[in-house]
Amino acid sequence: MLHELLLALVGYTGDLIVDERERQRSLGEQLPSDAPIYEECTFKLAPDISFLEPSERDAIERLISLGFYYKELDRFATKSRDLSWICSTNEISISQTSDSLKEKTKQTSMYRRAIANGIVEILSVYRSAVLHIEQKLLSDPIPILATVTQGLNKFFIILPPLYELIVEIERDDIRGGQLLNLLHKRCHCGVPELQACIQRLFWHGHQVMYQQLSSWMVYGILQDQHGEFFIRRLEDRDVESESSCPDTFRKLGTKLPDDASLRDWHMGFHIFLDMLPEYIQMPVAESILFSGKAIRVLRNPSPAFRFQDAVSHQQLPKGSHRLQGFTGRFAFQREASGDAKLIGDELLPQSEADKIDLMLQELKESSEFHKRSFENAVDSVRAIAASHLWQLVVVRADLNGHLKALKDYFLLAKGDFFQCFLEESRQLMRLPPRQSTAEADLMVPFQLAAIKTIADEDKYFSRVSLRMPSFGITVTRPQVDLPKMKVGADASVGVVSQGSASSELSLDGWDGIALEYSVDWPLQLFFTQEVLSKYRRVFQYLLRLKRTQMELEKSWASVMHQDHTDFAKRRNNQMNCSASQQRRQRCRPMWRVREHMAFLIRNLQFYIQVDVIESQWNVLQAHINDSRDFTELVGFHQEYLSALISQSFLDIGSVSRILDSIMKLCLQFCWNLENCESSPTAFELDHITEEFNKKSNSLYTILRSSRLAGSQRAPFLRRFLLRLNFNSFFETTARGVLNVVRSRPTLPLMQQ
Repeated sequence: MLHELLLALVGYTGDLIVDERERQRSLGEQLPSDAPIYEECTFKLAPDISFLEPSERDAIERLISLGFYYKELDRFATKSRDLSWICSTNEISISQTSDSLKEKTKQTSMYRRAIANGIVEILSVYRSAVLHIEQKLLSDPIPILATVTQGLNKFFIILPPLYELIVEIERDDIRGGQLLNLLHKRCHCGVPELQACIQRLFWHGHQVMYQQLSSWMVYGILQDQHGEFFIRRLEDRDVESESSCPDTFRKLGTKLPDDASLRDWHMGFHIFLDMLPEYIQMPVAESILFSGKAIRVLRNPSPAFRFQDAVSHQQLPKGSHRLQGFTGRFAFQREASGDAKLIGDELLPQSEADKIDLMLQELKESSEFHKRSFENAVDSVRAIAASHLWQLVVVRADLNGHLKALKDYFLLAKGDFFQCFLEESRQLMRLPPRQSTAEADLMVPFQLAAIKTIADEDKYFSRVSLRMPSFGITVTRPQVDLPKMKVGADASVGVVSQGSASSELSLDGWDGIALEYSVDWPLQLFFTQEVLSKYRRVFQYLLRLKRTQMELEKSWASVMHQDHTDFAKRRNNQMNCSASQQRRQRCRPMWRVREHMAFLIRNLQFYIQVDVIESQWNVLQAHINDSRDFTELVGFHQEYLSALISQSFLDIGSVSRILDSIMKLCLQFCWNLENCESSPTAFELDHITEEFNKKSNSLYTILRSSRLAGSQRAPFLRRFLLRLNFNSFFETTARGVLNVVRSRPTLPLMQQ
């Protein structure tokens, strides 16, 4: 009886102790080999045993439940550790791959296999305990049941919870990070023996995770055949999301990145929240994601970059190692290396990779999971990856030089170039753009301006190209916004599109002029399409502003030229003096309106170029000088662009619409002035003046509100308002407009 009990304790039943499942099979019921585990004990004493006392029957049935738990745990471990699916995969025909392979590998899990290894360790301890009990029973002249109970007593608090654990795993198909979550919750118990066992299973599960982390953070390789890691390829998550990424690039008017590392960086990997353990915070997971992506970039540089970097090293004169655009601490020290071949694997030196591997190996060998140690190791790896990525992007790729080029051309820092371009294209922009040749028509003045103002030393100008998004291939945000602004302008002005009804577009079609900047690897990691689209948005706004300012200056020059001509004729008695005086008298209100327009536009332009762009540029440069972390630089640059947009009021719909209307009114005024042989009629002048007063007063009222002027959103806004209202004219006029239903006649106001 005791020998059969010992056999039952290790899962083998007989005549006295039977398994209900074996009885069902004997009755002809077929049970599949991969049937789910039973949630109730199926080991029972044979019903025909009559020589046992009730107390002995209860003790034996309690003991044989351990045998049931052992058998089910062993069955789970055997099934989870089964690798026959690897061999069967090679035997599956191509036509059966989509169905059969999925069915065979559905339950395959590296994490379950690791947990099964831990269960095997615990069961081996249990088997040793049973073997020790057998030896004691054989050596004891009077074997008693209490010896068995005493020897296995501790397993009554271990095996049942483990059995419940595998029941939950099987029932809910728990895998990967979800399995780690389950074990992490079960670790918090008040039974030391059980806690030690669960922690051992937890350790085994972490061995798989650390192996995946090592592959990802040391080599940039994602090892996750069964979709259990919390880092996944984007295509694995959602096919629709994958197909939407090319659409995004097409809407931005740019090509999909050809380099595999760029595709991986921008849209290759993501954090799969379903498999992210709860004890790993999102910032830590994002650091892991960034580290792996950075390692992939560093280990797989673009072939074009390899060639270019090798050529640049050969062309560097001996002893001259300062990169253009950097001075001081950014000088790239090459003397100590003595080797000019610093590409490929040396973008991430092997010593750094070994350091990362050593940190992960120490975590892997630790008997317990320590959250703080894990997070510190991840932060250290992220710092290493970010530092080398900084070295690649900032130093080797001359990030600061490209930032300066974007400032020169997209933020109009090269004012002489754009002044020349607008003057060369002025006659062209007086007519509506032609749909077929608009972009080609602009290339002529663009190249002429470059010849006159751009020196040969400017190696970045070749990366700049001019585009008309409404007509060319490129499609950008202003194309969507432009028709709305045009309708609003026509409704408020009324005469902007007069005389061009036969044209497909109004004169404002030129507002869609945009620039493109060609970016090579690895700068595409920094200058994403979203970043370049923000630069284009600011450029279009600044170009409209500069065009308006130039037209106001040209109109003043034209009026002054006419006035000087009249004065010369009057001196030569070739013109009636009274007629000249009458003409000057008629033009005075018009000159006054023009001066008010120019005053507002000049101050706005000065505010944006000096108070906004230059101040934010200095802040960005200070951050670049102090930082050696790529992710920090990306954040600083995003703050830089956000500050440019917010402090220029491009993100405030009401202000940007008013500014657009004011610029259109100014252009309308200039065009009407130059298109008329005589001075504009009183009605036209009254209409333009009235509209301009209303828009400018509304602008001043909004900008001086406490939500803007009193906030940190635009720290230099008060200076702009002070320049506008230095003599309290704007404040008085705005108060007068707000206190009346209909605007007062504007000409008397101009004479104040």
